[in-house]
Amino acid sequence: MTTTQATTEKSYLKRPKAIGITVRKPQFNPKAIRRHFFANSPVMSHLLTALSSTFPIGEQFFVHSVRNVREKVTDEKLQAEIAAFIGQEAMHSKAHAEFNDAWRRDDYNLDSFQAWLGRRDAFIKNAHPKLQLAVTCAFEHFTALLGGYILRHPEVLSTLDDDAIKLWVWHAIEEIEHRAVAFDVYQAVYKDDKVRRNVMKSVTTGFASLTFYSASRLFMQDWRKSVPKVTQNAFGVYMIGKMLISLIPEYLSYFKADFHPSEIDYTDLVNHWKARLADEYDMDGFKPELKAVLYS
Repeated sequence: MTTTQATTEKSYLKRPKAIGITVRKPQFNPKAIRRHFFANSPVMSHLLTALSSTFPIGEQFFVHSVRNVREKVTDEKLQAEIAAFIGQEAMHSKAHAEFNDAWRRDDYNLDSFQAWLGRRDAFIKNAHPKLQLAVTCAFEHFTALLGGYILRHPEVLSTLDDDAIKLWVWHAIEEIEHRAVAFDVYQAVYKDDKVRRNVMKSVTTGFASLTFYSASRLFMQDWRKSVPKVTQNAFGVYMIGKMLISLIPEYLSYFKADFHPSEIDYTDLVNHWKARLADEYDMDGFKPELKAVLYS
Protein backbone atom coordinates (compact mmCIF):
# COMPACT_ATOMS: atom_id res chain seq x y z
CA MET A 1 0.00 0.00 0.00
CA THR A 2 1.39 3.41 -1.00
CA THR A 3 1.51 6.42 1.33
CA THR A 4 -1.23 8.11 -0.71
CA GLN A 5 -3.51 5.06 -0.47
CA ALA A 6 -2.94 4.79 3.27
CA THR A 7 -3.72 8.47 3.78
CA THR A 8 -6.88 8.20 1.68
CA GLU A 9 -8.06 5.13 3.58
CA LYS A 10 -7.31 6.75 6.93
CA SER A 11 -9.21 9.89 5.92
CA TYR A 12 -12.17 7.81 4.80
CA LEU A 13 -12.31 5.92 8.10
CA LYS A 14 -12.31 9.17 10.05
CA ARG A 15 -15.10 10.70 8.01
CA PRO A 16 -18.26 11.18 10.12
CA LYS A 17 -21.38 9.29 9.11
CA ALA A 18 -24.18 11.24 7.49
CA ILE A 19 -26.98 12.08 9.90
CA GLY A 20 -30.46 11.34 8.60
CA ILE A 21 -29.38 9.81 5.28
CA THR A 22 -29.29 6.01 5.31
CA VAL A 23 -28.37 3.79 2.38
CA ARG A 24 -30.81 0.85 2.20
CA LYS A 25 -31.03 -1.97 -0.31
CA PRO A 26 -34.27 -2.24 -2.30
CA GLN A 27 -36.55 -5.07 -1.24
CA PHE A 28 -39.38 -5.70 -3.69
CA ASN A 29 -40.41 -8.06 -6.50
CA PRO A 30 -40.74 -6.02 -9.72
CA LYS A 31 -42.48 -8.88 -11.56
CA ALA A 32 -45.28 -8.87 -8.98
CA ILE A 33 -46.30 -5.28 -9.82
CA ARG A 34 -49.29 -5.00 -12.16
CA ARG A 35 -49.00 -2.84 -15.27
CA HIS A 36 -51.89 -0.61 -14.15
CA PHE A 37 -50.68 -0.65 -10.56
CA PHE A 38 -51.98 2.78 -9.55
CA ALA A 39 -55.73 2.51 -8.76
CA ASN A 40 -56.06 0.39 -11.91
CA SER A 41 -55.63 3.71 -13.77
CA PRO A 42 -53.62 3.45 -17.01
CA VAL A 43 -53.04 7.23 -17.11
CA MET A 44 -51.48 7.47 -13.66
CA SER A 45 -49.68 4.14 -13.91
CA HIS A 46 -48.07 5.01 -17.24
CA LEU A 47 -47.03 8.38 -15.81
CA LEU A 48 -45.19 6.73 -12.91
CA THR A 49 -43.68 4.11 -15.20
CA ALA A 50 -42.48 6.91 -17.49
CA LEU A 51 -40.79 8.52 -14.48
CA SER A 52 -39.27 5.18 -13.54
CA SER A 53 -37.81 4.82 -17.03
CA THR A 54 -35.84 8.05 -16.51
CA PHE A 55 -34.42 7.14 -13.11
CA PRO A 56 -31.53 4.78 -13.97
CA ILE A 57 -29.89 7.34 -16.28
CA GLY A 58 -31.10 10.33 -14.26
CA GLU A 59 -29.85 9.11 -10.89
CA GLN A 60 -26.45 8.31 -12.42
CA PHE A 61 -26.27 11.83 -13.83
CA PHE A 62 -27.09 13.34 -10.42
CA VAL A 63 -24.21 11.41 -8.88
CA HIS A 64 -21.93 12.46 -11.74
CA SER A 65 -22.76 16.16 -11.31
CA VAL A 66 -21.96 16.07 -7.58
CA ARG A 67 -18.76 14.08 -8.08
CA ASN A 68 -17.64 16.71 -10.62
CA VAL A 69 -17.06 19.21 -7.81
CA ARG A 70 -16.74 17.00 -4.76
CA GLU A 71 -13.04 17.78 -4.25
CA LYS A 72 -13.95 21.47 -3.82
CA VAL A 73 -16.10 20.73 -0.74
CA THR A 74 -14.13 21.20 2.47
CA ASP A 75 -16.86 20.61 5.04
CA GLU A 76 -16.58 17.06 6.48
CA LYS A 77 -20.27 16.87 7.34
CA LEU A 78 -21.23 17.68 3.77
CA GLN A 79 -18.67 15.18 2.47
CA ALA A 80 -20.36 12.48 4.56
CA GLU A 81 -23.74 13.49 3.17
CA ILE A 82 -22.35 13.31 -0.38
CA ALA A 83 -21.19 9.74 0.26
CA ALA A 84 -24.66 8.77 1.55
CA PHE A 85 -26.32 10.60 -1.37
CA ILE A 86 -24.24 8.62 -3.86
CA GLY A 87 -25.09 5.36 -2.09
CA GLN A 88 -28.82 6.05 -2.09
CA GLU A 89 -28.90 7.15 -5.72
CA ALA A 90 -27.00 4.01 -6.74
CA MET A 91 -29.67 1.88 -5.06
CA HIS A 92 -32.47 3.87 -6.73
CA SER A 93 -30.89 3.42 -10.15
CA LYS A 94 -30.57 -0.33 -9.54
CA ALA A 95 -34.15 -0.74 -8.28
CA HIS A 96 -35.78 1.13 -11.14
CA ALA A 97 -33.61 -0.65 -13.71
CA GLU A 98 -35.03 -3.91 -12.31
CA PHE A 99 -38.56 -2.48 -12.42
CA ASN A 100 -38.09 -1.36 -16.03
CA ASP A 101 -36.54 -4.67 -17.10
CA ALA A 102 -39.51 -6.58 -15.70
CA TRP A 103 -41.81 -4.61 -18.02
CA ARG A 104 -39.93 -5.03 -21.29
CA ARG A 105 -42.41 -6.79 -23.56
CA ASP A 106 -43.30 -6.55 -27.24
CA ASP A 107 -46.26 -4.30 -26.51
CA TYR A 108 -44.53 -2.15 -23.87
CA ASN A 109 -41.09 -1.06 -24.99
CA LEU A 110 -39.02 1.46 -23.02
CA ASP A 111 -35.81 0.95 -25.03
CA SER A 112 -36.14 3.65 -27.70
CA PHE A 113 -37.04 6.29 -25.13
CA GLN A 114 -34.14 5.29 -22.88
CA ALA A 115 -31.76 5.39 -25.85
CA TRP A 116 -32.89 8.96 -26.48
CA LEU A 117 -32.30 9.76 -22.81
CA GLY A 118 -28.82 8.33 -23.08
CA ARG A 119 -28.02 10.71 -25.94
CA ARG A 120 -29.35 13.67 -23.94
CA ASP A 121 -27.30 12.54 -20.95
CA ALA A 122 -24.12 12.48 -23.03
CA PHE A 123 -24.93 15.96 -24.37
CA ILE A 124 -25.54 17.61 -20.99
CA LYS A 125 -22.37 16.11 -19.53
CA ASN A 126 -20.46 18.42 -21.87
CA ALA A 127 -21.95 21.47 -20.13
CA HIS A 128 -20.12 23.41 -17.42
CA PRO A 129 -20.09 21.58 -14.06
CA LYS A 130 -22.05 24.46 -12.50
CA LEU A 131 -24.90 23.99 -14.98
CA GLN A 132 -24.87 20.22 -14.47
CA LEU A 133 -25.12 20.64 -10.70
CA ALA A 134 -27.86 23.27 -11.06
CA VAL A 135 -29.85 20.77 -13.15
CA THR A 136 -29.45 18.21 -10.38
CA CYS A 137 -30.61 20.73 -7.75
CA ALA A 138 -33.75 21.36 -9.80
CA PHE A 139 -34.57 17.68 -10.25
CA GLU A 140 -33.88 16.95 -6.58
CA HIS A 141 -36.45 19.61 -5.70
CA PHE A 142 -38.99 17.89 -7.96
CA THR A 143 -38.34 14.42 -6.56
CA ALA A 144 -38.63 15.67 -2.97
CA LEU A 145 -41.94 17.39 -3.75
CA LEU A 146 -43.31 14.28 -5.43
CA GLY A 147 -42.03 12.09 -2.59
CA GLY A 148 -43.65 14.31 0.00
CA TYR A 149 -46.94 14.28 -1.89
CA ILE A 150 -46.96 10.49 -2.06
CA LEU A 151 -46.33 10.15 1.67
CA ARG A 152 -48.92 12.79 2.62
CA HIS A 153 -51.71 11.03 0.75
CA PRO A 154 -52.30 7.53 2.14
CA GLU A 155 -55.49 7.30 0.08
CA VAL A 156 -53.25 7.28 -2.98
CA LEU A 157 -51.01 4.56 -1.58
CA SER A 158 -53.98 2.43 -0.54
CA THR A 159 -54.55 1.61 -4.22
CA LEU A 160 -51.10 0.06 -4.62
CA ASP A 161 -50.11 -3.54 -4.00
CA ASP A 162 -47.36 -4.34 -1.50
CA ASP A 163 -44.45 -4.48 -3.93
CA ALA A 164 -45.38 -1.16 -5.55
CA ILE A 165 -45.51 0.44 -2.09
CA LYS A 166 -42.13 -1.04 -1.19
CA LEU A 167 -40.61 0.54 -4.30
CA TRP A 168 -42.27 3.96 -4.39
CA VAL A 169 -42.46 4.71 -0.66
CA TRP A 170 -38.87 3.56 -0.07
CA HIS A 171 -37.75 5.81 -2.94
CA ALA A 172 -39.85 8.75 -1.71
CA ILE A 173 -38.39 8.55 1.81
CA GLU A 174 -34.81 8.53 0.57
CA GLU A 175 -35.39 11.40 -1.86
CA ILE A 176 -36.64 13.43 1.09
CA GLU A 177 -33.67 12.38 3.24
CA HIS A 178 -31.06 13.62 0.77
CA ARG A 179 -33.08 16.48 -0.76
CA ALA A 180 -30.63 19.17 0.41
CA VAL A 181 -27.30 17.53 -0.50
CA ALA A 182 -26.93 18.69 -4.12
CA PHE A 183 -28.24 22.14 -3.14
CA ASP A 184 -25.73 22.45 -0.29
CA VAL A 185 -22.89 21.36 -2.59
CA TYR A 186 -23.97 23.96 -5.16
CA GLN A 187 -24.08 26.68 -2.51
CA ALA A 188 -20.71 25.67 -1.10
CA VAL A 189 -18.98 25.69 -4.49
CA TYR A 190 -20.87 28.28 -6.60
CA LYS A 191 -23.66 30.04 -4.69
CA ASP A 192 -24.99 31.52 -7.92
CA ASP A 193 -28.72 31.78 -7.26
CA LYS A 194 -29.48 33.54 -10.53
CA VAL A 195 -28.15 30.61 -12.57
CA ARG A 196 -29.83 28.10 -10.22
CA ARG A 197 -33.25 29.75 -10.67
CA ASN A 198 -32.89 30.12 -14.45
CA VAL A 199 -31.92 26.48 -14.79
CA MET A 200 -35.01 25.51 -12.78
CA LYS A 201 -37.21 27.34 -15.30
CA SER A 202 -35.64 25.40 -18.17
CA VAL A 203 -35.79 22.10 -16.29
CA THR A 204 -39.47 22.64 -15.45
CA THR A 205 -40.42 22.96 -19.12
CA GLY A 206 -38.20 20.09 -20.15
CA PHE A 207 -39.31 17.80 -17.32
CA ALA A 208 -43.00 18.40 -18.01
CA SER A 209 -42.70 17.82 -21.77
CA LEU A 210 -40.44 14.79 -21.29
CA THR A 211 -42.83 13.15 -18.82
CA PHE A 212 -45.90 13.87 -20.97
CA TYR A 213 -44.19 12.51 -24.08
CA SER A 214 -42.95 9.30 -22.48
CA ALA A 215 -46.23 8.63 -20.62
CA SER A 216 -48.18 9.20 -23.87
CA ARG A 217 -45.94 6.76 -25.73
CA LEU A 218 -46.51 4.09 -23.09
CA PHE A 219 -50.27 4.73 -23.11
CA MET A 220 -50.42 4.32 -26.88
CA GLN A 221 -48.35 1.13 -26.80
CA ASP A 222 -50.85 -0.22 -24.28
CA TRP A 223 -53.94 1.33 -25.90
CA ARG A 224 -55.93 -1.89 -26.23
CA LYS A 225 -55.92 -2.32 -22.45
CA SER A 226 -55.75 1.37 -21.52
CA VAL A 227 -58.47 3.05 -23.57
CA PRO A 228 -61.43 0.96 -22.29
CA LYS A 229 -60.76 2.00 -18.68
CA VAL A 230 -62.54 5.33 -19.03
CA THR A 231 -63.50 5.81 -15.37
CA GLN A 232 -60.05 4.85 -14.11
CA ASN A 233 -58.38 7.16 -16.63
CA ALA A 234 -60.62 10.05 -15.56
CA PHE A 235 -59.61 9.39 -11.97
CA GLY A 236 -55.94 9.42 -12.99
CA VAL A 237 -56.30 12.78 -14.76
CA TYR A 238 -58.08 14.15 -11.68
CA MET A 239 -55.28 12.93 -9.38
CA ILE A 240 -52.58 14.43 -11.59
CA GLY A 241 -54.38 17.79 -11.70
CA LYS A 242 -54.96 17.78 -7.96
CA MET A 243 -51.32 16.94 -7.30
CA LEU A 244 -49.93 19.64 -9.60
CA ILE A 245 -52.15 22.36 -8.11
CA SER A 246 -51.33 21.42 -4.52
CA LEU A 247 -47.57 21.41 -5.22
CA ILE A 248 -47.42 24.90 -6.76
CA PRO A 249 -46.53 26.73 -3.48
CA GLU A 250 -43.73 24.28 -2.65
CA TYR A 251 -42.43 24.44 -6.21
CA LEU A 252 -42.38 28.26 -6.18
CA SER A 253 -40.48 28.32 -2.88
CA TYR A 254 -37.39 27.35 -4.92
CA PHE A 255 -37.26 30.89 -6.29
CA LYS A 256 -37.19 32.64 -2.89
CA ALA A 257 -34.02 34.50 -1.93
CA ASP A 258 -33.64 32.51 1.29
CA PHE A 259 -34.78 29.11 -0.02
CA HIS A 260 -33.35 25.92 1.43
CA PRO A 261 -34.77 22.40 0.83
CA SER A 262 -34.80 21.59 4.55
CA GLU A 263 -37.30 24.39 5.26
CA ILE A 264 -40.06 21.93 4.40
CA ASP A 265 -40.30 19.68 7.46
CA TYR A 266 -41.11 16.07 6.61
CA THR A 267 -39.87 14.56 9.89
CA ASP A 268 -43.13 13.19 11.32
CA LEU A 269 -44.34 12.03 7.92
CA VAL A 270 -41.12 10.19 7.11
CA ASN A 271 -40.89 8.60 10.56
CA HIS A 272 -44.47 7.34 10.22
CA TRP A 273 -43.73 5.61 6.93
CA LYS A 274 -40.38 4.26 8.06
CA ALA A 275 -42.17 2.53 10.93
CA ARG A 276 -44.85 1.15 8.60
CA LEU A 277 -42.32 -0.19 6.09
CA ALA A 278 -40.40 -1.90 8.89
CA ASP A 279 -43.43 -3.29 10.71
CA GLU A 280 -46.17 -3.91 8.12
CA TYR A 281 -44.01 -4.56 5.06
CA ASP A 282 -41.08 -6.27 6.77
CA MET A 283 -38.42 -4.15 5.03
CA ASP A 284 -35.08 -4.87 6.69
CA GLY A 285 -33.53 -1.51 5.82
CA PHE A 286 -35.95 0.33 8.09
CA LYS A 287 -35.93 -2.05 11.05
CA PRO A 288 -32.89 -0.56 12.85
CA GLU A 289 -34.58 2.84 12.84
CA LEU A 290 -37.83 1.37 14.17
CA LYS A 291 -35.93 -0.29 17.02
CA ALA A 292 -34.15 2.98 17.80
CA VAL A 293 -37.50 4.77 18.13
CA LEU A 294 -39.07 2.00 20.25
CA TYR A 295 -36.19 1.82 22.70
CA SER A 296 -35.24 5.49 22.86
